[in-house]
Amino acid sequence: MAEESRSRSYYDEFSETYEHHRDRGYHAMLDDLEVDLVRRYCGDGTLLEAGCGTGLILNRLSPHCRAAVGIDLSAGMLSHASARALTVVQGKLDDLPFADNAFDTVVSFKVLAHVQPIEKAMEEMARVTRPGGHMLLEFYNTYSLRGLIKQLKRPTRIGSTYDDEDVYTRLDSPARLRTYLPPGVQLLGVKGVRVVTPVAQLHRVPLVGALLRGCERLAADAPGLRWLGGFLILILQKTDS
Repeated sequence: MAEESRSRSYYDEFSETYEHHRDRGYHAMLDDLEVDLVRRYCGDGTLLEAGCGTGLILNRLSPHCRAAVGIDLSAGMLSHASARALTVVQGKLDDLPFADNAFDTVVSFKVLAHVQPIEKAMEEMARVTRPGGHMLLEFYNTYSLRGLIKQLKRPTRIGSTYDDEDVYTRLDSPARLRTYLPPGVQLLGVKGVRVVTPVAQLHRVPLVGALLRGCERLAADAPGLRWLGGFLILILQKTDS
């Protein structure tokens, strides 16, 4: 409970600066790759974004869905999502306030690495996905340039109180990720995000940034290379009711 309260407070503070510079460069590249993937699977069905933050991605996906809902632990983050007129609720990923089989597609980006009861969260996301539906779930990869840099770098301030070392963060190996899959869920594939980018700041350099974006798009689905992504998106399908 103390960890949950700390995480909520951390993200409430982070919400004030979270969107700074996210509309261009490195962060825009990440969001574009994630949105493009979701649009392959969501069709015009119902979608849940688990850990929607300020609603940047949910806002881009909503027009392509019959209904789209976001959930997040942080009231501060959700205040920004609500200002975008998005449908959002406050809650925990390991105790989702939705009925069984409620959504055609469940997605989560930049969030699950910060959820300690990950097995329970995975069970909950599978529970609310309809049989035959998809889950696109992103994790932080130990075996990546980003993973190495994260272990070596100094803490980064996110506000007046916290830095990025103050929130629980877990890096997973590809093999470990398979152990998180609940019964009745199968792995269809993996997309690697941030495979070749050594440091995010390079995306601010016009020619270098353009080259990196092109390389990242090619590497994201390339056999072998995709497994080196700093972020690994598991493409999952629920097979059982």
